[in-house]
Amino acid sequence: MTTAAPASSATRSLVSDQELARPRYRAVYFAVLTATTVLFAAAFLFPLYWMASSALETPREFAAQTPTLLPKSVHLTAYHDAWSQLDIARFFLNTVWYAAGGWLIQISVDVCAAYALSKLRPVFGKAIFAGMLASLMLPAAALLVPAYLTVSDLPLLHLNLLNTPWALWLPGAANAFNIYVLRRFFDQIPGELLDAAAIDGASRLQTLLRVVLPLSRPVLAVISIFAVVGMWKDFLWPLLVLQDPDKQTLSVALHRLSTSTTQVPPTEMIAGLSIAALPMIVLFLFFQRHILGGLSAGALKG
Repeated sequence: MTTAAPASSATRSLVSDQELARPRYRAVYFAVLTATTVLFAAAFLFPLYWMASSALETPREFAAQTPTLLPKSVHLTAYHDAWSQLDIARFFLNTVWYAAGGWLIQISVDVCAAYALSKLRPVFGKAIFAGMLASLMLPAAALLVPAYLTVSDLPLLHLNLLNTPWALWLPGAANAFNIYVLRRFFDQIPGELLDAAAIDGASRLQTLLRVVLPLSRPVLAVISIFAVVGMWKDFLWPLLVLQDPDKQTLSVALHRLSTSTTQVPPTEMIAGLSIAALPMIVLFLFFQRHILGGLSAGALKG
């Protein structure tokens, strides 16, 4: 005879429901919670506020010994000058182009690799996957020299990819972390769905496109955001492979302008930094639910 499990179990937390029912404990709990939330929010949001508001000040107000929390007067001239005189618009479009191309190539390669390792079970697949995970243990700086030598003289083809988008796209095509996340998700897809598609006459590619990818939208959204953000904020690698000023990304161009002999007003430079940060902030605000949903995506029940 088996004993039935209890219908419901109480959820244990740091503060019990009985203690929260008391006015004194409840007041202390919400006071601590509010203070902690405000403290962490200020630590993350104040630098963004300072950056955006500093560009609204005049250069003299910005250079004052006593900083002001609120601008005495609002001036949008720095944003206008940064967009036009610093040619931020061209570097902004360059970065959009690099991020879009890098996202497409990275998603295509990573999805195919993860699908093959998860469902096709190739020979030495486990060894290949272990080698990919082992590459995550290497610091990124250790790969700069071999990667640079590779793109400067592509093996077999002997092509120089410097100052081309391929110098950014190809080294980031196979991302070991993305492949790991995708493979773990693909492992949760029931094999019966793939067998049913094969019985209906679907090829391996058709199964991937029509069955696997529609079920993988949450994790694909997360991988896509990681790919775009990684390409957008990357600085060191574009600095090495994009020496042509007309083809540089926004972060590299701002660094070059800040160290050039031409004096750029500090408010104008900060305005350029604000413009560079704005797209990623907007991207997170629009897709934060997809990020959380994709990271918590678990098994599929079938």
